[in-house]
Amino acid sequence: MVESSSGTQPQVEIGVIGGSGFYSFLDDVMEVTVETPYGPPSDSLFIGEVAGRRVAFLPRHGRKHHLPPHKINYRANLWALASVGARQVLGPCAVGGLRAQYGPGTLLVPDQLIDRTKSRAQSYFDGMARLDGEVPNVVHVTFADPYCPVGRQAAIDTARAGGWEAVDGGTLVVVEGPRFSTRAESLWHAAQGWSVVGMTGHPEAVLARELGLCYTSLTLVTDLDAGADTGEGVSHEEVLEVFAANVGRMRDVLFDVIGTLPANDSRDCLCVNPLGGQEPGITLP
Repeated sequence: MVESSSGTQPQVEIGVIGGSGFYSFLDDVMEVTVETPYGPPSDSLFIGEVAGRRVAFLPRHGRKHHLPPHKINYRANLWALASVGARQVLGPCAVGGLRAQYGPGTLLVPDQLIDRTKSRAQSYFDGMARLDGEVPNVVHVTFADPYCPVGRQAAIDTARAGGWEAVDGGTLVVVEGPRFSTRAESLWHAAQGWSVVGMTGHPEAVLARELGLCYTSLTLVTDLDAGADTGEGVSHEEVLEVFAANVGRMRDVLFDVIGTLPANDSRDCLCVNPLGGQEPGITLP
C-alpha cells in the first residue's frame, strides 16, 4: 500500500463510506491523509481503481472500528471525500429490519429518512466559526428527497441483475446509538410504517446534499429489530455475523454500481445545485 501526505491530493470520482472489507483486496491502493476545517475524518482515505473509476474508500468507524456512531466526525468525512474530487458517494450500512419480510440478508435501498439522533453536527452552514476561522452563512437546503435518484436506480438495477432482489424504497430511521433500541422503541418505529433502523445514515445524507454530492444509501438488514419483543433482543455479535456473511455480496454490488454511475460532469439530478443561489460564505471543496 502506498502512503501519501496531506499535500497535493490525487483526484477521484466516487467515494465509498464503509469498512476495510470493501477495498482490502484491491491492488495499488494509496493511503491518503486529508485535513479538513472540521478536524480529522474517521481515517485516511484509501484510493484505488474499480471498474476503471478512481474511488476513495473511507472506513466510517475507523480501520479499527474504534468510533461509535455518535462520535463519528461526519462533517470531516464528507468534506474529505469532496476535497479529493468525489462527487458521488455510496454509503452502505448495517440496519435492523422493522417488517417481517425484511429479514437478515435483505438489501434495501431507501428513498426516505427519519432523523432521531440527538447530538450530531449536521450542517456546514450553521453560522459558527470553523477551525480555520472562516464563518459560514446560514443556508437552508431542500431535503424532501434525501437520496440521489440516479444512484438509487443504479444500485437497485445492479443488485437485481446480480441475483439479489433489492427492495426499492423504504424509510430508514436513524437513531443515536451506540445502544440498540428498547422493545418499546423498536415496536414504535415499526408502528410508524418505517422500514429499517440504523445508526449512521444521518447526517451523512444531508451533509452530502449541502456539498452538492450525489448520495446513495444501501442498507443491509442484519437482524429483525422489531422482533426484539421476544428473546433477549438484538446482539452486536448477531449483527457482525450476518454482515460478515454478506460483505462479499455487498462488495460485488458496490463495485458493479461504481461502473454504472454517470461521469461527474454529466450529472443532472436534484443533488447538483442544492444551494439554489444562496451564498455559503465559505469556499466549498
